[in-house]
Amino acid sequence: MKKIRIAREGIPYVAFFLLLAVAFYLWKPSWSGLPLGLALFSAFFFRNPDRHIPDQPGVVVSPADGVILDISETFEPEYIKDKALRVSIFLSLFNVHINRIPVDGEVEYISRVSGKFVPAFHRDASRLNSRNLVGMRTEWGKLLVVQITGYVARRIVCHARIGERYRTGDVFGLIKFGSCTEVYLPLDVELCVRVGEKVRGGESIIGRFAT
Repeated sequence: MKKIRIAREGIPYVAFFLLLAVAFYLWKPSWSGLPLGLALFSAFFFRNPDRHIPDQPGVVVSPADGVILDISETFEPEYIKDKALRVSIFLSLFNVHINRIPVDGEVEYISRVSGKFVPAFHRDASRLNSRNLVGMRTEWGKLLVVQITGYVARRIVCHARIGERYRTGDVFGLIKFGSCTEVYLPLDVELCVRVGEKVRGGESIIGRFAT
């Protein structure tokens, strides 16, 4: 069976609601159900399940759980500074919100951009909302992962640092409550997903490079 852990960012939420549940139970037991339910939901939301990372050269895995919202060719001006394939993934409140590295590489660029908090499924969310950009140099060229806030999601967590090397599927951060994650890939990648398809972070193969 797969082990399911709780991301450390979620532990304070779980602990707070559990303590609140105990306090309510000692004072008025009938009121303890709500904070207990919130503790269970927090544990569910911040779950970090084990994933079977594909052991194949040149594969690009999904950086997040969710549904493929859009696939398009666009110009990426921040890090790649060239045309790229953009794959947008929408994360609902019930998806795992851990973000993972799509392919082996070294972090070269990190930038936080302030913005709005329109719903993450909005087509302009990646342009309008607060977001965090992580640019990586890989064997197959540059790629960019963008963590985007949503209407409910207001906090991005990114543990990546410039100069660090990561392996495919490594955890590098998360977004707290419903959001969107995008990955910009070189044009020569062979995409393996389509709009509307469900993907799992670190496990679903979204593209392949020629090896």
